[in-house]
Amino acid sequence: MVSFSVASMFFHEYTVSEIFSYVSRAGLNAMEFWLETPHFWLRDLPVDEVIACRNKHPGIKTLTVHSPILDMNPCSINPDVARISVDYAVRSLGIAGQLGAPVLTVHPGRRTAKRPPSDADFVRFDHYVAALREAATRTSIKIGMENMEPVVNSLLCTPERMRLLLDEEPWLFFTLDVAHAMAKSEDEVIRYIDLCHDRLINVHISRFDRGKAHFPLDRSASMEKVMESLKDHHYNGSLTLEIEDLNLGRPLSAEEKIVLLAQDCVFMQECME
Repeated sequence: MVSFSVASMFFHEYTVSEIFSYVSRAGLNAMEFWLETPHFWLRDLPVDEVIACRNKHPGIKTLTVHSPILDMNPCSINPDVARISVDYAVRSLGIAGQLGAPVLTVHPGRRTAKRPPSDADFVRFDHYVAALREAATRTSIKIGMENMEPVVNSLLCTPERMRLLLDEEPWLFFTLDVAHAMAKSEDEVIRYIDLCHDRLINVHISRFDRGKAHFPLDRSASMEKVMESLKDHHYNGSLTLEIEDLNLGRPLSAEEKIVLLAQDCVFMQECME
């Protein structure tokens, strides 16, 4: 059964306890917990607090985790940046286990310079994947690699490249970022689903609009088309609203954010019935 989720970073400025309360009030039954959620990240990652919040909100039945990405790049030409980025991805798998999360989403990294990736960049990517592969042998948590926007220095931004990676790494799964794919075209999203649906475990769903990613769904026909495709392929993972609140024109109160999420949640439920 599909879970209806939101990324915790939508409530960037609130405490972990408040975030769980707001997500529950919005009618969502899942959450993607970003380890960089400030109230968690800046307080030495208090896992016990998140577990306590989960216990207080049993309506949030599924908790997935997103590995840190800010200031991180496992394919960086700076060996220290690359090392700590790989280490945090592996560490995130352990934290996901502590939180009882079935899924961890990771980013692929990028070429540091805004130039097409070179052989050396793919060597660093292979080292990163090898570290994740080794860590995956010690857990039942599924690791989902996310597709990136089609920019010049991206290592992983086409359906064909994702399919190749999945075929090379049978232990690895796929997190589809709809807005990243829509930066190329609406058809690109459908191509990702058609090619990679058998390994799809998480969907970051949001609109791409006016050159920016991660807008609310707003009952968009293009979002309905995406969900119809997912339904046709019998998708049963999380539909995770990943909304950038800075795209919304003005700061929203917590109550306004709850209303926005509730509206998008109802739309997702209707589309997936």
